[in-house]
Amino acid sequence: MGDTLLALSIPVLVFASGIYAACDTWWRRRHPAPPSPYTHQAARLAERAMLVDAEQIVDGAYATLGTLYDGPSAVDTHIPATGVTPGAAASPDHDRSAPAPAQRG
Repeated sequence: MGDTLLALSIPVLVFASGIYAACDTWWRRRHPAPPSPYTHQAARLAERAMLVDAEQIVDGAYATLGTLYDGPSAVDTHIPATGVTPGAAASPDHDRSAPAPAQRG
């Protein structure tokens, strides 16, 4: 009787292992693990979350301080300097001046 029980326990053990593996596979397919913190996908998700947080901070700051930026608009915001005369080397228009010649010495 002991030998028969031992001989039948091996196929039962193999069958039970197969059932366990099938159930484990089914469970993992239905309940996937969260992304690992060391994968590229997790890094992209963290970057998106950080950008959303930054956008909320900027939007909140603009809502609070927007009137400082959207103040009264003037037609000409250029304030002329008084008592300043342009020198002989100054450019006649408002564009960038020509670069000075290189001096070797």
